[in-house]
Amino acid sequence: MSEKPPVSKESSGEDPVPDDVWERFVRDSELDIRTSAPKEPSARARMVTDRLRKEQEAAAAAGARRRTGRRGGKDKSRPAEPEGWRTGPAWQEMNGRAARRRRMWGVLGVFVTAGVLMVALNPSRALSVVTGGDGSDDTAAAPLPAETAAPTGAPPSFDPDRPTLKEPFRGSPAVQYADGAAGIELPDATALGGFSKERVAAALAATRTLLIESNLSPATLRGERPEAALALIDPLDKKILDDVDTGLVKPDKDHDPLTLFSRFDPKKVRLVGDVVKTRGRMTVDKGPDGGVVVHADYTFVYPVVKAAPGSTEVARTIVRRVLDIEVADPSVVQSTPGKLWIARRDVDTGNSRCDIDNGFLNPEFADDTPSGPSPSGSAVDPYDRSRSLDADRSGACGTVTRT
Repeated sequence: MSEKPPVSKESSGEDPVPDDVWERFVRDSELDIRTSAPKEPSARARMVTDRLRKEQEAAAAAGARRRTGRRGGKDKSRPAEPEGWRTGPAWQEMNGRAARRRRMWGVLGVFVTAGVLMVALNPSRALSVVTGGDGSDDTAAAPLPAETAAPTGAPPSFDPDRPTLKEPFRGSPAVQYADGAAGIELPDATALGGFSKERVAAALAATRTLLIESNLSPATLRGERPEAALALIDPLDKKILDDVDTGLVKPDKDHDPLTLFSRFDPKKVRLVGDVVKTRGRMTVDKGPDGGVVVHADYTFVYPVVKAAPGSTEVARTIVRRVLDIEVADPSVVQSTPGKLWIARRDVDTGNSRCDIDNGFLNPEFADDTPSGPSPSGSAVDPYDRSRSLDADRSGACGTVTRT
């Protein structure tokens, strides 16, 4: 510790500094000197620093060799820069991700723009892309549930596009109808009158077979004699059988097989594909003398083209049939067991010339030259199943609002 220099009262003119104050001053001065003085790194610190420096130099040399593409090559690029906030790997990685994000958003922007244009220009096509369809009514429209009651109005209008060979039901309500026999569903059978549940079920099944053989059988549609359908009719129902037999051989206005069968002249037209659309319902009720009456009301839609080679224009003929089929109890009424008695047969046909009685449906095409008498009846919607066929019994030749 430094000694206090002697100071005499005579020379200073003041009282000497107290000893405890002087000692505190000396102690504080020495502490400040030790704290502020530079410290030399320890040996271990120097060793660690030297090792890190050598590792950095080795890594730089390896990177230089990789950049030259061959071992021992010289790195002719500019000297390596220290890893600052703009040059280090973290910045480069972040910059790469940003570039990828920009590219991704650019691609998404193109798709969004294309989608907006598609919706604006062709909404139905845009909807078909979302639902997995091909843009046609045939695939975009959902199938209708089974008809369990009389409709209250006509079905809505569809896309006005004309049908094609690939999509023969385009633009028609029939696009939602069932295919062929799948559209003829039977109601639940219950015991009625003197008939057991099993006998009622058999009557319903026989009526369904009659509808299929009369309106969906390929042979019947080609104009062949409908033997399977005729075999279901009670042989005792001679009036019906005689009328049909005459109409199949020599049709005229009073003997028209079309009142019971759908037939096309294969020399003039042919069906497009093998699908006929079907829509309707069937009910059963008690009949006279202990039997039952099956009521059938069905619409069939037939797409056709001309039989000439290369024909591509598709036309549709719509046939609605209303039948009352009686199944009598042989023990009460003279009848043949298992056979059907046709008590009613009404038919309404759309797009078939009504001035020709040749025993065939005669669809008209857009490129046909108009002929025959001008329509005199009212225009009707052939798809309107709410309309009663009893409403117009005049037999006038009218027009249809759509096919």
